[in-house]
Amino acid sequence: MNAQFIEGRRRTVALSQSELTRLLQSLHSTEGLELVRSVAERMLQELIEAEAAAKIGAEWNEHTEARTNYRNGHRDKTLTTQAGDLDLAIPKLRSGSFFPCLLERRRRIDQALYAVIMEAYVEGVSTRSVDDLVKALGADTGISKSEVSRICAALDEPLTAFRTRPLDHTRFPYVYLDATYCKARVNHQIASRAVVIATGVTEDGGREVLGDGGPPGRAKSRLGEVGDSETEAFWTEFLRHLRERGLSGVRLVIGDHHSGLVAAIGKVMLGAAYQRCRVHFLRNVFGVIDKHAGEMVAATIRTIFAQSGQSAVRAQVDTVADMLGGQFPKVKKMLLEAKDDLTAFAVFPERHWKKIQSTNPLERVNREIKRRTDVVQVFPNDDALLRLVTAVLFEMHDEWIAFPRRYLPEGSMDDLYPELPESAPALTNTPNAPTS
Repeated sequence: MNAQFIEGRRRTVALSQSELTRLLQSLHSTEGLELVRSVAERMLQELIEAEAAAKIGAEWNEHTEARTNYRNGHRDKTLTTQAGDLDLAIPKLRSGSFFPCLLERRRRIDQALYAVIMEAYVEGVSTRSVDDLVKALGADTGISKSEVSRICAALDEPLTAFRTRPLDHTRFPYVYLDATYCKARVNHQIASRAVVIATGVTEDGGREVLGDGGPPGRAKSRLGEVGDSETEAFWTEFLRHLRERGLSGVRLVIGDHHSGLVAAIGKVMLGAAYQRCRVHFLRNVFGVIDKHAGEMVAATIRTIFAQSGQSAVRAQVDTVADMLGGQFPKVKKMLLEAKDDLTAFAVFPERHWKKIQSTNPLERVNREIKRRTDVVQVFPNDDALLRLVTAVLFEMHDEWIAFPRRYLPEGSMDDLYPELPESAPALTNTPNAPTS
């Protein structure tokens, strides 16, 4: 037991008489699990405050030479336990971040991964690597389908709540859309399944996970829909579900150039501009040229995104198309056809350009998902796949909220929403794209 935890225990015991009296009164009014929940909640809160004080080097309003930081309010955190949900408050610091060591930030992912492994094992569809993992966990005997079902049901409730939570607490000017592919068994055959992912930048420059999979309750899956392809119908349902949950203020949607996705954006995200991912575009270009010419062509196309000002960016597309057209006529055609979609970012503040030209912000998200799904290799069903992916996104979302870092610089977001005159109607869920 480390010194910080011991110090926390000492501080917890040292409550004032009035605090103890209030605690006893609250305990007398509760019974059973509620009593345990109240005690656990108070104990954990005191330990969190003690750990924060140790990190800062001072108690509330205490002046010491050892102080290294200052408190800056709290953020709410719900901890799910067998005694019920505990409502905790995590101290925020004026500089840097703080997260108590006694809260396991990755616990939900581990539970989901365990559930998937067990489900694959009992259904008899696991791979050799999964069998080895089951034995390593000591669960190769005594695990039953009913036990796995209980574990999965316990996970599904909070994960579904996360995937269906309201999104009307703020506006999201930028939305990123992408899909990651995993293997799952469908009708006794292994098939590639697409799990779509949406993240967004808030109007104050932060980040949130908006959703994944598809709309819950509209497919056979308990958690939501997992697609076999990125069709227009699939993306349309997914985007409509985001809008139904309150997604608003969208100015730009960044994604790959799947025809189904582009059509769905035009149909559902009315008034929002569409930015074709520059990275995916380059990959498409590499498919129509010789490998040895790839580096030169890529460097030339990248000059489009190095310009300053909207007019210069758009003019450079024409210049590059002419430069490459003689040797690579297919590339010239691709550039001219994609001009509007490739340069949509140029309407927005230049300080945002590097972050809104591609879906690269989702790369870390996809890497974390793949790191977990590669352990399983082949999922027993769509539910198991979506359960693990949602757990990974849930923890990543918590991390973004718990350790708030401005994804876009302070003061740069104001131009996205020009103030309306007092007589103007309030903003609705139908966003309007900014004007240049």
